[in-house]
Amino acid sequence: MSFAEISRLIFGKVQEIHPKPKQFPRMFNQDELKKKLTKIQYDVTQKGDTERPNTGKYLNNKNTGKYLCIVCSNEVFSSKCKYDCPCGWDSFYDPIAIDKILYSADYSIVEVSCANCGAHFGHVFEDGPKPTYLRYCINSASLDFVKEDK
Repeated sequence: MSFAEISRLIFGKVQEIHPKPKQFPRMFNQDELKKKLTKIQYDVTQKGDTERPNTGKYLNNKNTGKYLCIVCSNEVFSSKCKYDCPCGWDSFYDPIAIDKILYSADYSIVEVSCANCGAHFGHVFEDGPKPTYLRYCINSASLDFVKEDK
């Protein structure tokens, strides 16, 4: 998919392409999630909150591996697409696959959530590096990390 196609998908027709559904392939009981997740993980993934800048567990993670949705373990980002950005949150220029992420309008910006369970991850902006020029600004609290075996 070209940058222009991704840009149109994400910034041009978000509501028409992916209105945020009420049902997802994996649904979780909220009481069970409150027990499973920390308060910040629950608030970020279920309420759409944002962790404070420069506090994320994985912000300075340089290990090779995959980032998974903390709620359902859906593989969503790879360390290969992670980069250092002064914004204060984990930054990726691409997800593992476009269908792993749900894009929806969040006022004037684009929210990114887990396509499998609907957990809020963060937002995506058009100020990232090559090759996509996109910056997925992601809360560490929404992710789990699995280090790659060497």
